[in-house]
Amino acid sequence: MKRKALFTAVLALVLLTAQVFGHDLFLKLDSFFVAANSKVTINILNGTFMASEGAVSFARLRDVSLVAPDGVRMKPVEANFTKNETTSFLNLDIKDAGTYVAGLSTMEREIDLEGKDFNDYLSHDGIPDTLAERKEKKELDKKVRERYSKHVKAIFQAGDVRTDSFKAVLGYPVELVPQENPYKLKPGDTIEILCLKDGKPLVNQFVQSGRETDGKVVTGRDVRTDKKGIARFKLDGAGKWYVRFINMTRLDDPKLNYESKWATLTFEIR
Repeated sequence: MKRKALFTAVLALVLLTAQVFGHDLFLKLDSFFVAANSKVTINILNGTFMASEGAVSFARLRDVSLVAPDGVRMKPVEANFTKNETTSFLNLDIKDAGTYVAGLSTMEREIDLEGKDFNDYLSHDGIPDTLAERKEKKELDKKVRERYSKHVKAIFQAGDVRTDSFKAVLGYPVELVPQENPYKLKPGDTIEILCLKDGKPLVNQFVQSGRETDGKVVTGRDVRTDKKGIARFKLDGAGKWYVRFINMTRLDDPKLNYESKWATLTFEIR
């Protein structure tokens, strides 16, 4: 009975944590290296980089895009989506060899949070500037209502031909754009990634990275973008990589306190 009670308590804590902290959204392939003229499935992970905790419905999306190696932007439709209880999948027919970019952008949603829960979320999910501002203004106990949306991309490689399509800008509210093709890089190289908001460089944005290797996530170092909106990360190992940031702004609205815009980018380094 004690063991059952302990299990129930741990489960409740896990569920509470999942509710308090925001769910990241990632596009992740079983392998980011695929064959030309093949069928490709992209996992839409609504949770962490290792597991999805809820399937994303097609109706929630404001945009779905696939940029081909020649730069042509295509629009997958609902028929390209399948899902199970926890995960949605984007199923694509890939033709030409080259570098592809897939993207999803969600509609806005709103959420109410107690002050402590909001502070924990800011600390856990990499939004230190908003947390510091709340401390300075002595607002840590203040409840908030937040509007949020998520805008995610994956870059994957078909065959051996590397193409310039990797730098496609999808025009999302926030976006991560690599300045060199990840599939021309190797462990030990540094990748430069442009961080955009409404098409303009984000200066001093807090950005995080990590990679999956041997079935676990290795967290990279946190960086700030420079005056040109560039974040630089050393690719310190092979694996499936992610780069992410959350841009949060205070709103001058009595019914809405903050707006957050989430961005993730994924790719693989061999």
